[in-house]
Amino acid sequence: MSDILWTINELLQATGGELRGASPDGSSDGVATSGVTGISIDTRSLKSGELYVAIRGDRLDGHDYVAAAFDAGAGACLVSSDWAGLDDRAKLSGPLIVVEDSLEGMGAIGRAARARSHGKIIAVTGSVGKTGTKEALKYCLSSQGIVHGAEKSFNNHWGVPLTLSRMPSDTEFGIFEIGMNHPGEIRPLVKMVIPHIAIITTVEPVHLGFFKSVEEIAQAKAEIFEGIEPGGIAVLNRDNPYFEQLAKRAVEVGVSNIATFGAHESCDMRVVGMDLDATGSDVTASYKGETFTYRLGTAGRHIVQNSLGVLLGVALVGGDVLAAASALGDIGPQKGRGARQIFKIGGESGCGSILVIDESYNANPASMSAALEAMAGTPKAEYPRRIAVLGDMLELGEASTSLHQGLARHIDEAEIDIVFAAGPFMKSLFDALPPGKRGAYALNGDEICTALIDEVRAGDIVMVKGSLGSRMGPVVAALEDHLKEISGDN
Repeated sequence: MSDILWTINELLQATGGELRGASPDGSSDGVATSGVTGISIDTRSLKSGELYVAIRGDRLDGHDYVAAAFDAGAGACLVSSDWAGLDDRAKLSGPLIVVEDSLEGMGAIGRAARARSHGKIIAVTGSVGKTGTKEALKYCLSSQGIVHGAEKSFNNHWGVPLTLSRMPSDTEFGIFEIGMNHPGEIRPLVKMVIPHIAIITTVEPVHLGFFKSVEEIAQAKAEIFEGIEPGGIAVLNRDNPYFEQLAKRAVEVGVSNIATFGAHESCDMRVVGMDLDATGSDVTASYKGETFTYRLGTAGRHIVQNSLGVLLGVALVGGDVLAAASALGDIGPQKGRGARQIFKIGGESGCGSILVIDESYNANPASMSAALEAMAGTPKAEYPRRIAVLGDMLELGEASTSLHQGLARHIDEAEIDIVFAAGPFMKSLFDALPPGKRGAYALNGDEICTALIDEVRAGDIVMVKGSLGSRMGPVVAALEDHLKEISGDN
């Protein structure tokens, strides 16, 4: 077996587990299984030769799919000792590594991966921009060394250990995203990752349903400092109102090296100027007394801010900043995070087309205002009418009504012509709008699709955004399917 990520013996040593259904050298049913080529927790995407970790979730128990994992070619399965199927060997066709708790076992493998690594490790957290920053770091460093990083938004109690456990021993740059929506969630994860560099993109009013104030959110984000490698560096957004609180906390836990990014004159990575347009930005920045320019392939002032954190992270791990800045221009908006699609309805471009902006993956007050501002960067000469389709921003607690109503100011500033709103919280915004701006309201996205499709016409720019739980993704899909049909773009 080639490209072994972990030998069976290494997995046993890391987890303290017991090998069953195989001989000490890992062979099972006469087939040598000296190691595994990867780690998977999903039999639908598992590749032959990988270790399948049977974890228990809120809805499904991975142990129910052990037999399917072996059918798919799993090299071994990591299971919990209380699994009832342990003695039913008739259903199994490969080695088992038995531990007290399979999720904890995967965490132990992750810690072993970190212990054997000689690479530079970066951890990213923040209220907004975590995934985009992580992806940009991965991309920018990929041409400068061997990079390993989290897929999608694998940033929670299973996503972080899964990403760690998958990290090859020759990784030169490890990029990890760490998320939370409750106090105390970052602390155990960062103590697994032990980053050399910890980046906090920003602190904003999100997850207020689980916190009393934004100051408490900043306190929870600051847990990331507790796992920084001795001599490591905290990277902070100097322009954020909670910078002083974060910097003070970093010093309190022994992190004396603090690097900053933003527009403030004291920043290590400082924006000197920016020219924002509909599809990106031209940025002038300075670092260590040298000024340079670069182009961003994604629109928005917030993207400029995040790019500074990316470049500072690259610099602090010894990377080539100018090469990374050049690479940022290659990164376009992703599905659910600002992806743009033009449908030609009555002409070649501009007023003969409809532009759809897909921001459906997530939403909070900060990202909503940023998305509306970025949408307004497209000139009305190109798309005369602006339509915002907004779903609930979730987990905002008692502040939900006021924060939804507060979007009215940003809608006015962005010169939005019509608003379609979905969800019980968005009702407060919809009611606060002048009658001329009210498109339609419904309790959920599905119910608003027909009204939206009936309204949209050539010359419109339509932006769809909401928290993932508000299910605005299907609204985007329905709208795009309709526009493909009428434009003949099938």
